[in-house]
Amino acid sequence: QVQLVESGGGLAQAGGSLRLSCAGSGQTFRNYAMGWFRRAPGKEREFVGGITWDGILTDYVDSVKGRFTISRDTAKNMVYLQMNSLKFEDTAVYYCAAKTPGWTITKTSHDYQYWGQGTQVTVSS
Repeated sequence: QVQLVESGGGLAQAGGSLRLSCAGSGQTFRNYAMGWFRRAPGKEREFVGGITWDGILTDYVDSVKGRFTISRDTAKNMVYLQMNSLKFEDTAVYYCAAKTPGWTITKTSHDYQYWGQGTQVTVSS
């Protein structure tokens, strides 16, 4: 069983930055690949990016490449989403999610077994 809690959301201006954190619990947390997803008002949930269990591989949706960075601190059971050069269209509720096997990243939400409650990110234009 893995529990995930996101934090770090809030209001930012376009061009600004925010860092989201995802705290994981459970001794097996380090074995999971992690994904960040988002849901904007009136839109489907969207894959933002992911990272493998060992932190070696990452993947991002094209719209955030070069602006967002995912990292993890295995010792602290933490995963981060650094968001730079924020745009109005980044406004959404952001969720972290965990999946096994941990050596692959997928963009399909159904592949992820555990989800956090979400944190709101609002970017003002």
